[in-house]
Amino acid sequence: MSTSFVIPSRCSLCPRRCGADRAAGRTGYCGAGGALKVARAALHFWEEPCISGTRGSGTVFFSGCALQCCYCQNYPISAQCFGKEVTVERLAQIFLDLQAQGAHNINLVTPGQWQPWIIAALTLARDAGLDLPIVCNTGGYETPDSIRRWQGFIDIWLADLKYVSPALSAEMSAAPDYFAVAKQAIEAMMAQTGRPVYGPDGMLRRGVILRHLALPGHIDDSFRVLDQMAAWNDADPGCLVPSIMSQYTPFYKAAEHGIGRRITTYEYRRVVNDAVDKGLTSGFMQQKSSAREEYTPAFDLTGV
Repeated sequence: MSTSFVIPSRCSLCPRRCGADRAAGRTGYCGAGGALKVARAALHFWEEPCISGTRGSGTVFFSGCALQCCYCQNYPISAQCFGKEVTVERLAQIFLDLQAQGAHNINLVTPGQWQPWIIAALTLARDAGLDLPIVCNTGGYETPDSIRRWQGFIDIWLADLKYVSPALSAEMSAAPDYFAVAKQAIEAMMAQTGRPVYGPDGMLRRGVILRHLALPGHIDDSFRVLDQMAAWNDADPGCLVPSIMSQYTPFYKAAEHGIGRRITTYEYRRVVNDAVDKGLTSGFMQQKSSAREEYTPAFDLTGV
């Protein structure tokens, strides 16, 4: 089976459209070049229960990221591009290995900058017997074209809606256009998958889980994010699964941007209460104790 695909010579895979000639080995804004890089592939038990289940989510962490958030808990791979170069054939085998280990699904973490490579690998793996749901674990900063290209490959979108404020998204992720881009992207994701569908075991088989990580000192913006999530849910009840997260930990350059502390119990309780008041109750809300560094996996090339 052919594994041919086109490496971008003027990359426009993400909304930054930086135009990097990755075919010539040059790296884009995201840090990704012409050779696929993976940092970890293993069963992961710290996603939402309908993703991790009892056997774990078959999670593959890819190097690079278009957002470069100043507080990223995965910064060794997202910002510093730690990882190992692998072939498309090897990635296909990694997917099959995770299935053999009993994974409930294949969970692609920040895959957008490697879309052509991953689609080729998924095609190979499916021809060899891969039949698990595929999860796209994304920060929400995606183009409509990219989402369309994932059609037929992604079953579940595990997406963030991080900010509404352009000033805040500019400060934290160097992306003043974040909300405008993510709103359009998330609507495309919901249109693509339809309403959430669960299997008899309670595991999500199809749909959108929409996450929001509450940031210390910025809960007013969290309220605006919840307004948007509620607007979608009010217009089409049950169109998404909300997931409100408390696990913010001040990693990487967080202190340089004014968020060098964890969120307080009072702040997080206000965010949760607001979500409840807005009817966002058919989903998940993390306990405050989830803000622990041990929930961040070791990026040690496990499974690569």
